[in-house]
Amino acid sequence: MPVMTAALVLLAFVTPLATDMYLPAFPDMTGALGTDASGVQLTLTSFLIGMGVGQLILGPLSDRFGRRKPILIGTAACVVATALCALTPSLGWLVALRFAQGFTGAAGVVIGRAVISDVATGEKAAKLLGVLMSLLGVAPAIAPVLGGIVIDAAGWRAVFWVLAATTLVALVGALVAVPESLPAERRQTGGAQATIRAAREVLANRSYLGHTLCFGMALAVLFCYLGGASFLFQNLLGLSVGQTSAAFASVGAVSVLSGLVITRLVGRFTPQALMRTGLAVMLVGSAALCVLALADGLGLPAVLGLLYLTLVGISLVAMNAAALALERVPHAAGTGSALLGTTQSILSAIAAPLVGLGGEHTALPMFAGMTLSAVLAILALSMTRTTSRSAAPATSN
Repeated sequence: MPVMTAALVLLAFVTPLATDMYLPAFPDMTGALGTDASGVQLTLTSFLIGMGVGQLILGPLSDRFGRRKPILIGTAACVVATALCALTPSLGWLVALRFAQGFTGAAGVVIGRAVISDVATGEKAAKLLGVLMSLLGVAPAIAPVLGGIVIDAAGWRAVFWVLAATTLVALVGALVAVPESLPAERRQTGGAQATIRAAREVLANRSYLGHTLCFGMALAVLFCYLGGASFLFQNLLGLSVGQTSAAFASVGAVSVLSGLVITRLVGRFTPQALMRTGLAVMLVGSAALCVLALADGLGLPAVLGLLYLTLVGISLVAMNAAALALERVPHAAGTGSALLGTTQSILSAIAAPLVGLGGEHTALPMFAGMTLSAVLAILALSMTRTTSRSAAPATSN
């Protein structure tokens, strides 16, 4: 189990690296590609949409054909798409190739969650998902720092060569350490109609849908931050590329540490209690940042402190909401994981470019988007109240 978990982390590590590693280059890319802030943020949006569509297709396919083949084929294709991103001649091509990179890279994320659902339920699944998400939190901590180093040394295109090499290593890890976790007798049959029927059954589960939307809106808070943070740190707070990388790293480090602490709290407190606490913390942090922006009181210590608080809330919500959602649909874990990830990707894709609509010299759209997403996450959770009493919890393994 530890070796398989490590391999799944490596597979899923590709997508947050692909999201975060090139963020310090956003201001440079606007000039290099002849575009503006919203144009560069569109490359992040296309990647997220690609991830959403990829999860929607690859997750159900893994319910039908098993986990191993789709995860290997998807990761191999991601190596190619990522290398092509490094060679792109224009913004339009980069947007298209980022979509392909997200689509193929989705295999490691969506099928990895399904593998965990195949081998564990209840608190054990929550802990495994918590470990997975905590270790993935290392990416926001190190990716901008590595990106800053690579960008300073060789330019932003070199970031994609590094990502292609990392994805190749992940592919080797999958070949060696990720077995087939879905026996033939548990696979869905009946072709596309059976897949559509399974998706309808999953979406008809009100508790699953509420937890999924809660998870998606919590991650939308994160992507509002990611979409605007480079401009916040460099244009508004006056940090250099290296200092911006360090600021990204400090926020990522808080995410990692909070995730590790939260995994120890599972079992002592219910996932529902941890999730509700996270929603409150996330809303307070985001709203306070809005107040600072409105009052023209942005300063690095206050901004970082409130971002840290918000990231703790996101961690509390995300890992527990995901576990509770998948717990409701054990009969279609691949489809459930696909819809969970697709919802998150679409909501995040919508949120990321909106924060740039106000231009490069205001943080208010970014913080307002974070606050609105937190409020919507709370409203989404309210959908589960009518079913929480009737839904029997899964037995822990």
